[in-house]
Formats: sequence, structure tokens, C-alpha cells
Amino acid sequence: MTVTRLPQQDSVGTVSGRVALVTGGTTGIGAAICYELASEGASVAAGHWQQREGAEKFQAALAAEYPQQRCTLHEGNIGLAHDCRRVVRDVIDQHGRLDILVNNAGITIDRTVAKMSDEDWQKVIAVNLSGAFFIAQSALDHMIERGTGRIISVSSVIGETGNIGQANYAASKSGLFGLTKSLAKEAIFQLNRAKRPASNGIGLTVNAITPGFIATDMLATIPDQVLERIRGQIPVGRLGQPEEIARVVCFLAADRSAYITGQIWAVNGGLDM
Repeated sequence: MTVTRLPQQDSVGTVSGRVALVTGGTTGIGAAICYELASEGASVAAGHWQQREGAEKFQAALAAEYPQQRCTLHEGNIGLAHDCRRVVRDVIDQHGRLDILVNNAGITIDRTVAKMSDEDWQKVIAVNLSGAFFIAQSALDHMIERGTGRIISVSSVIGETGNIGQANYAASKSGLFGLTKSLAKEAIFQLNRAKRPASNGIGLTVNAITPGFIATDMLATIPDQVLERIRGQIPVGRLGQPEEIARVVCFLAADRSAYITGQIWAVNGGLDM
């Protein structure tokens, strides 16, 4: 049997020279993803909404640590389709290309089903699920035209298990599973239709990851006794760190991950297995 070896990369960076848009990219998991991508040689476009001062501090800190990598800020409400499309256009205008999209922006409005208002439901679905679709739709057009790309959505273990008081959040994160698999199939279909078969080069892949309970501001308001109970349910016995999610995102974004598409990667300390 003949073994075909992948060509050696010119740079040690797994995403070196690529341009990555990370929605919700200036805090928490999103910020960790931006740092990880920059450390591997990517230019970063960080999305945010109504956090100009904090976003600028993030930009300055990343630029100080990785001065050789470009970092731009892009403000937009991911819950609005036209803002999603504008952000993608702005990134392409400023960087000349878009190689990697990380759908990370997400919100929670926790209520039991009995107390959840129409707005509580619709706002979470709009940001967490519809926003991921609209921004991926815009990015996909550009990526198909170029023949390569990576789309990675950050879902949640709650999308797999459900949770009391989080019907809207669980539904939105579970919806990303179907969106990921459908986009992965359509990407290959469209590449073949454009006579850019996926077998050529690094391809165009679409994947998702499902973080478990991660030590970010989203958990900061949870009482200590509740956090202890959560830790007790996690086989590895601790909360995850944002950097542990970022490493998996960077792996899936790499050129050499071209044989992985339509997959859901769990990063949850064994919480759901």
C-alpha cells in the first residue's frame, strides 16, 4: 500500500498566516481562542457588542504579547442578521480574506419554562443559534469562492444534557449540532459544484465543540455550594479552563485537520460520556 504524506508546512504555526474571526472574542472563552490562534501565527478579528472599553484593553494586551500578529475589533449585535453580514464584510475588507470563523458569541437568560417570557426565548435563540447561522452563511460564500475555510461553533454540554431553567439555552446549543452537520455537507456539495473538490488542498470543514463547565464570568455568579456540587459531577473533579477549549478550536482550525468535518467534539472533563 502506498502512503501519501501531507506536505510539510513552511511554518510551525498550525494556522500560520490565516485570518480568524471570533465572535464574542474579547472575553472568556472567546478571548482565550484569540490568544491561542495568535500564538500559532493567525491574525485575529475579535467580535464584541457594546464593550468598547474592555475590547480595546483586550486588543492592546494581545498586541503587546503577539506584536507580529494583527488584531482588529468588530462591534456588532450577533442577534441581528444584517449586523452578522456587516461584520463579515468588515473583516474581509480590513484583512483581505477570512479563513477561520469561530461562532463563540452566546448569552444566557435563565428561567424555568413556566416563567420564561417570549422575549427570553427569542433573544437567546437569536444570538446563540440564528446569529451563528447568519454569520456562517456570509462566511461560507467567501470560503467557497476561495475553496478553503474552517467554521467552528462553540456549543455546550447543556445542549446534550438539558438543564432546569435553561430550555432556551439548551435548545439554542443543541440546534448548533444540526446546523454544523448540515453546513458541513453543504460546504462539500458547493465546493464540488464550483469545481473545487474537497480532496484538493486543505478543504472547507465545519465542526463544533461542546464545552462543559468552564471557569469564566458566566459561572461567577453561581454560589460556591452549587459550584462544589457541579465539580462533584465532573469525573476529572474540576472546572475546565478557557485555554483548554481554545486548544481544541485551534486544532480543528489547522490546515492539517482537513479530514475532520461535521463532528461534535466534547471538552467537558467526562461530564457526558
